[in-house]
Formats: sequence, C-alpha cells, structure tokens
Amino acid sequence: MKPATRHGNARRAAPRPGLKDLYAAIRADTRSPRDWECLAETVAAAVRPVLPSARQVLLAVPAAARHGADRGQVLHVEPDGSFSVVALITRPGYATSIHDHTSWCVVGVVAGQECEERFRVAGAGGFLELTGTRTDDTGAVAGFAPPGDIHRVRNSGVGLGISLHIYGTDINRIGNSIRRTYDLPVRSAR
Repeated sequence: MKPATRHGNARRAAPRPGLKDLYAAIRADTRSPRDWECLAETVAAAVRPVLPSARQVLLAVPAAARHGADRGQVLHVEPDGSFSVVALITRPGYATSIHDHTSWCVVGVVAGQECEERFRVAGAGGFLELTGTRTDDTGAVAGFAPPGDIHRVRNSGVGLGISLHIYGTDINRIGNSIRRTYDLPVRSAR
C-alpha cells in the first residue's frame, strides 16, 4: 500500500458540521408535534453530533460581541417561528439573572465551561431553593422545558465561553426567551 501524498490519495478529514447543519437538524426534529420536554430531549440528541466549531459561531456574530457580550446574539429564527438559535459569548465569571423561559430550550456548549444552577420557588413563595448544579464542558448539550426551568447560567471557566441556546419560539417576535426573573433570596435544598 502506498503512503498518502499531498497530491495523490491523501485523506482529508471530514468537514466539521456548520451552522446550516445545526439548523437542519433542529428543523427536522421540530416538525412533529410532541410535548415540550420530549421535544427538548429530541432536539438535544439531534444537536450533539452537529455542534459547530467556536470559530464558526464567532464568525457569525458581530465583531463587537466576539470577546464577550452582555446579551445573546440571534443567529437564526426559523421562518415559521418554530425555533430560534442564539449565541451567548461570555467572559469568565459572567452570570445571567435567575430566570425561567417562555418555551423549551436546548443549550450546547461550543467552547469553555458553563455552570447551571437550578432552583424552585419555596417557602410559600418567599425564597428560592437551590435544587441542583451542573457544570458542562465543551460539547455538552442539554434540554429542558417549563415548568420547573428556573435557573441561572455562569461562565465557570478560565476563558471565553461560547454556547448556543435554542428556543422553541420566534425570539424576534417575543423579544427574548425569558418569562420572568427572580430576585428572591436563595437557600440550599435540605
């Protein structure tokens, strides 16, 4: 067997999936009606193998947002309003407010590390109870759906964090994915 050469039968690595591949995978899995929790899990499974590279995501956002931004950057809204894809590019230590969402959501970490804290309203509505914490590294994908989606995400890494947030709604039409924010005191679950 001949060794591969530069000009002959050199093997090339398969191209990495891009944003169009991501949108196509989401589109395919949002066409069948099902409950939001099932839909979030199905979309998360479809997204895992087609997460684009950090470079592809950075090239798709405005230059001013490439070193970290205080808000997400809308990358795609499906024409029928069935889903939107938002890039969140954060510096180390950045954290969102504690909030919940208007629809199902899938988050894929493209670069860095993202910590998610989950909460529930407790004490007759007087405080939030921390019910769990999860840290996701590059390549992790998770989905969730209301109710019970009260959370906060934070860049817990030492470098730039890049994650894709996929929402089951037209983000341009409703303004953002957040239903409400919570300013209640936080306690750990017992």
